[in-house]
Amino acid sequence: MADGRMTATAFLVAELRRARMRRGWSQDELAKAVSYSASMVSAVELGQQQPTAKYLELVDKALDTGGRFGRMLTELVSLDKAQVWLRGWRAILAEAQVMRWYEPRYVPGLFQTEGYARAVFEAGDLLSQDEVEGRLTERMDSQGCLGGERTIKLVAVLDETVPRRCVGGHKTMSEQALHLARIASEHPHVRLHLVPRSAGEYPGLGGPFILASMPDGSELGVISGQGRGEELHQPADLRRLQQVWEVSLGEALPQQESIELLREIAESWN
Repeated sequence: MADGRMTATAFLVAELRRARMRRGWSQDELAKAVSYSASMVSAVELGQQQPTAKYLELVDKALDTGGRFGRMLTELVSLDKAQVWLRGWRAILAEAQVMRWYEPRYVPGLFQTEGYARAVFEAGDLLSQDEVEGRLTERMDSQGCLGGERTIKLVAVLDETVPRRCVGGHKTMSEQALHLARIASEHPHVRLHLVPRSAGEYPGLGGPFILASMPDGSELGVISGQGRGEELHQPADLRRLQQVWEVSLGEALPQQESIELLREIAESWN
């Protein structure tokens, strides 16, 4: 919404979801009908991904709408400057002052090399080549928040298995581990810590999350899995994430030791 009013783009996204549910289809079922990934359908319905004209054409055909969504795109959304898919994750990156990011599986998107990011998106052939290229461009562009006039203070905690899990091949992983070490040692607004394998089991292994401090003093949490994200605002949920963060950070190595370990891991991939 903008100024308390629903935008045309938000209305289109809401109507897409309503039309699917009226048909009685799950997101997976719609994805199969339009030959897109379920993560793409989810991203569109969450307002995180722009629905293209081609996507809407296929949805119109699958749901037998008579071209309703295609017309909405050309006749309504084209007049709407406040596009809903530019908010969500992008809004957090644009507004957050401090981010605490825990990741037990993948290198955080803001730290990914192009080779690593491409390998993530191409894994399993779940995305079309157009989707891969689109997501890759968006991911690389998002990393601009780490530089420029406005910078985010970012503290990241990664499980040691992240840079040790092969994504895209040995060369890709060596470059990625060195990239992480460079960010941690050279970027003035980033702290990066690794939780060593010797730590054993700890609460963070339950899944990745982000805690973001916003300009108005509020805090929000973002948890993710299988390409889908959920924002958390309730105090109880935030307290739980804060507790998991503190325990996970407590298990992590100091930054300099983390940098040294990353360099060792990079060498091990050669």
